[in-house]
Amino acid sequence: MKFTFGIVTENTVSDEVLQSIIQQNVSEYEIIIIGGYKDWYKFPNIRHFEFDESSGNYTVKKNIITKNSSFDNIVYMHDYYILDDNWYSGFLKFGDDWDICMNIIENKDGTRFRDWCVWDDPDICFPGGGIHTSENPNHRIVLPNYDYNKKEYMYISGGYWISKKYIMEIEPINESLDWGHSEDIEWSKRVLSKYNYKMNKYSKVKLLKEKRLSAEYME
Repeated sequence: MKFTFGIVTENTVSDEVLQSIIQQNVSEYEIIIIGGYKDWYKFPNIRHFEFDESSGNYTVKKNIITKNSSFDNIVYMHDYYILDDNWYSGFLKFGDDWDICMNIIENKDGTRFRDWCVWDDPDICFPGGGIHTSENPNHRIVLPNYDYNKKEYMYISGGYWISKKYIMEIEPINESLDWGHSEDIEWSKRVLSKYNYKMNKYSKVKLLKEKRLSAEYME
């Protein structure tokens, strides 16, 4: 399997992140870095694209990754994700029969982060039949077991996911929305019910940041 690892940043990408990719020994790969400081990265197979950070638009950066990817399998990730040592071997075991894919995401302490997310499922997000209303506009996110399959209630958190290039060409990220403005929810609701979305439980990434909440109310 061949992979493009597309990384968005506002600063620079740490050697720890890059080394976690390189040591996978992927048969053919490339690393595309969009944004941040101009840096002469010392590792192979890296292309760096400068970006006007004053625009602050992460969605544009992700679409630039799609445009410049050489391979069909694209990993979209922010600069604070690190691949587990067995990430690539897990994908070889999992296989290539998917359009959009997720794998296990953990906090630094090993607790689960937002990998297989449910958004406003009336049965499991609002037990007892409750649901958000105009008087109570909060939305509920939960992390169900990986066998959950109601794609109409799912969303992919925009910090990390994997997709085939042709999907992202057909369904680009909405550039009128930026990071933190529900661009990931809009995209997820647009695509997940239309394409083959699967969970790869054999591969894992971790956050380099401090522990973050996995499920919470969001406005």
